[in-house]
Amino acid sequence: MSPGNSPRLIEGDVNLSPNRTGWREELGPETRRLLDEDADCFLHQSLSTPCLDVLESCSGSTLTDLDGREFLDFHGNSVHQVGYANPRVLDAVRRQLETLAFSPRRFTNRPAVDLARKLGELAPGDLDKVLFAPGGTSAVGMALKLARKATGRFKTVSMWDSFHGASLDAISVGGEALFRSGIGPLLPGAEHVPPAEPYRCIWNPGGDCAACDLRCAKYIDYVLEKEGDVACVLAEPVRCTTVNPPPEGYWQLVREACDRHGVLLVFDETAVCLGRTGTMYAFENFGVVPDIVTLGKGLGGGVFPLAAVVARRGLDCAGDVALGHYTHEKSPVACAAGLAAIEYIEEHDLLVRARELGARTLDSLNALKRRHPLVGDVRGIGLAMGLELVREDGTPAEAEADRALYACLRRGLSFKVSGGNFLTLTPPLTVSDDEMRRALAALDESLAEVGADRDINRNED
Repeated sequence: MSPGNSPRLIEGDVNLSPNRTGWREELGPETRRLLDEDADCFLHQSLSTPCLDVLESCSGSTLTDLDGREFLDFHGNSVHQVGYANPRVLDAVRRQLETLAFSPRRFTNRPAVDLARKLGELAPGDLDKVLFAPGGTSAVGMALKLARKATGRFKTVSMWDSFHGASLDAISVGGEALFRSGIGPLLPGAEHVPPAEPYRCIWNPGGDCAACDLRCAKYIDYVLEKEGDVACVLAEPVRCTTVNPPPEGYWQLVREACDRHGVLLVFDETAVCLGRTGTMYAFENFGVVPDIVTLGKGLGGGVFPLAAVVARRGLDCAGDVALGHYTHEKSPVACAAGLAAIEYIEEHDLLVRARELGARTLDSLNALKRRHPLVGDVRGIGLAMGLELVREDGTPAEAEADRALYACLRRGLSFKVSGGNFLTLTPPLTVSDDEMRRALAALDESLAEVGADRDINRNED
């Protein structure tokens, strides 16, 4: 947790709140019964169980719950780049199930080889050696092991407030207090630095990156020099949940620092890969190439869990150790889904779509900012975007963000609240213009409702 941040600022929306209680009262009896059964069956944990609702079906941009209510899903856990139940993906999965449904370790299969080759062809430079894993957390763990093996070092530098998964190794390098607090000893050598967040910059509160000369990037160089034995810098090229594109020139300085100190640069693109930012690999937006990149979430086509490590060919140096060795390492069905998703993105020009629609939507969100005093900042890149809600004194408007979520849900729009007060909007790349207009209208009306409630409460005080 970065200094000065309240421990209430968390990765996702709170699953226990007065607004959740009010939402539950509006649900049908069968939905409430299943939610109670779910809460009884599953271990409870923050951000998920108890659950919000019970889903019946999904298609395209839409989720439908048991009561027949429809939601435009601008959250999707970042898996739905090609939309839910994409016919191209489902057809590929059905065909693969009919021939080879599982591939035991020690064997390979055509879909796995084809997907690995495709990921290497899409990546710039010599990023063309691949390993698959069942999820992004596991891919991050493999990347950390490869960095240790390649450099002979074990220390890492990563960002406060970052998220790289929920396992012990991932929370060691991650920076979210919710996942780290009260867990006990974590991996040694996991150093953390402040992230590049112009709106809430600790170096220059005004957010003028030119004025402070990118001290956030130069601080990483300082840490690498002082530590002297760091294996890798691990970071999201753009913070997905609170959508923080780095200042211009930031990653170039970090890349130069890594090269100067013999440190690997590892990008975790679990949530922003495959077109979310308008490029197939998110780091392509910033003019640098990492040594290792991890992919996940949308890689499985919104159907199967699938993640990958893509590394420079020169880092193929761990043949004598097991970096992953996962049971579903080369799942033919998951790889068939991944190939179909990438082909769909390419054939339907979804990278261009993400850039163009994202730019137009960002203009609309800035118009919302001008109308609603609650909106302190608007950020976006491609179809990852959102609004930071703040109070008049500039402090995070967490209670208002929670109310905005439920106001939007009642209007048929679902999204994620990140960092306690950021409304994160990550629709499918297939979202239609009409769906985007409906989502923006729901957001506009909800912000007006929350702002009016706040004014009433202030007047009553």
